[in-house]
Amino acid sequence: MMYQVRDLRLSLPDMTRKPLLGSAPRIEILRGLTFDVPRGAVLGIVGGSGSGKSTLGRAMLRLLEPTGGSITFEGTDITHLTENQLRPMRHRFQMIFQDPMSSLNPRRRVGGIIAGPLKLHGMDRLTTRVDEALDLVGLPRSFARRFPHELSGGQRQRVGIARAIALRPDFILADEIVSGLDVSSQAQVLNLLGGLVKELGLTLAFISHDLSVIRRLCNRTLVLHQGEIVEEGETAQLFEAPQAAYTRELLQAIPLPDPYQEWA
Repeated sequence: MMYQVRDLRLSLPDMTRKPLLGSAPRIEILRGLTFDVPRGAVLGIVGGSGSGKSTLGRAMLRLLEPTGGSITFEGTDITHLTENQLRPMRHRFQMIFQDPMSSLNPRRRVGGIIAGPLKLHGMDRLTTRVDEALDLVGLPRSFARRFPHELSGGQRQRVGIARAIALRPDFILADEIVSGLDVSSQAQVLNLLGGLVKELGLTLAFISHDLSVIRRLCNRTLVLHQGEIVEEGETAQLFEAPQAAYTRELLQAIPLPDPYQEWA
């Protein structure tokens, strides 16, 4: 099992209610989540705004430390490991961010952006690894000399994907990565991710508010509402016969395309 999450809880300070003296009250964001992510799965994490889906993703990568429960990655309990203890494992789980313009250093060329994590983890053959990553995401190797502002939105997101896969991780978390793209670019990025999952043997968690995207890409789906899991299961079954009232509300609120229609 790639991930085992048990009774996961996480609370954060409510800075809108911080008193002049003392600590801010805490808000419970995640409320006792328990689920598994099998190796090779493509897990969709869906829910409305404020449901806790992005917080869950960051907790899984230990960008946030849980306040209760446990997270086990490939048999290792990472719930409360220090950053020094996590560093040798960081290359094994990577994240692709929603907004590539804010996550890509505008002062660095694409080659340097992709090579940065490789240097951090002490890897060699940097130029070769950068070229291989660009090949995998369908960008010309000449793009290594370009700056982010010279690229389209879809191309920048491919650079973000290239940076993540250059380390050859076991697990990737993609957080709303197609929400800012046009329909054509969305389809291209989704097709690319689906291909990379198969080619590289990746396990993927895909966070989205767009149920049509979840239905297209993910074989399992986890539905969050107010920090709790209200439904989880095989994607096709969940969409055909949702058990939770909240899941039915999400399905009714967002029109879904024909699931058999191919993306362009």
